[in-house]
Amino acid sequence: MGSVTVKSTKGYKQEIKSEKHSFSCDIPEDLGGTDSAPDPHELLFGSLGSCTAITVQMYAKKKNIPLESVSVKLWEEKIADPENESRTMPKINREVTVEGKLSDEQVEDLKGAANKCPIHKLLSGKNVIETSIKAAATKS
Repeated sequence: MGSVTVKSTKGYKQEIKSEKHSFSCDIPEDLGGTDSAPDPHELLFGSLGSCTAITVQMYAKKKNIPLESVSVKLWEEKIADPENESRTMPKINREVTVEGKLSDEQVEDLKGAANKCPIHKLLSGKNVIETSIKAAATKS
């Protein structure tokens, strides 16, 4: 995977560029944005949902499972933190709907494939995010 660059534009709107694509991110008006693009949570959920759907489709094709379509709905809720009862933690709910003439066993196989989606693994595994910051010269 190549790199992605995010640059602030006007207000809180962000321009996101990958090697071949460009898109935007913004926040709702009640938080000071212009609501002109998906917010960061929507982009994250879109990433997880699309990766899940693609993984399920690829698995079905490889195993000759008669999958006709797949859709993924995601939402977040707060749950009690099992390690600290006075705190909450986020829980991402992912509801995958598959269509086709599928046996119960095939549906279970597709669920297993959904859990092998690379973005699912990234979000649910141990991660390290290393941050560096540098000051750019200001324009005169």
